[in-house]
Amino acid sequence: MRRLTVFNHLSLDGYFTDARGDMGWAHRDDAEWRAFAEGNASGGSELLFGRITYEMMAGWWPSPMAATAMPVVAERMNGLPKVVFSRTLAAAAWRNTRLLKGDLATEVRRLKSEPGPGMVILGSGSIVAQLTQERLIDEYQVVVAPVVLGAGRTLFDGLTERLALKRTSERSFANGNVFICYELAP
Repeated sequence: MRRLTVFNHLSLDGYFTDARGDMGWAHRDDAEWRAFAEGNASGGSELLFGRITYEMMAGWWPSPMAATAMPVVAERMNGLPKVVFSRTLAAAAWRNTRLLKGDLATEVRRLKSEPGPGMVILGSGSIVAQLTQERLIDEYQVVVAPVVLGAGRTLFDGLTERLALKRTSERSFANGNVFICYELAP
């Protein structure tokens, strides 16, 4: 069974986007963080997105600016297989992307049962909350950034049940970011 991981940045006050839906506050670049991001991008996973995050990522990573700013990550993001879940998109033009329009939980259960690499959700708060509710996510990787936004969207908007997690690892960075991994508690 393939593993499904979430990787997202959170502000200290618990938001993954600010009140305008922007995630630019999460990018705190320095040599140590860049090396971590490049290593993380080389994991070989299949990327899963909701429509909003997909459109944002597809608008950035294939661009010349992304290739200049973060060449290793841009190459990996463009090369990895991707899935976008959307009932409104007509097509997914970003290289190596499949568009799935069926029921989210049913599609993810099917993907998890197929052979292949692990899967990672980036951004995509609405699908994170839905798949958390269905207990389909195996690991939560969060980067807590040293910023307070005051308002925005939480990663688990709409979750109706408490979810107990256990920390499996953590790492602090000189730029103030703290990377923490969680799995479901027994």
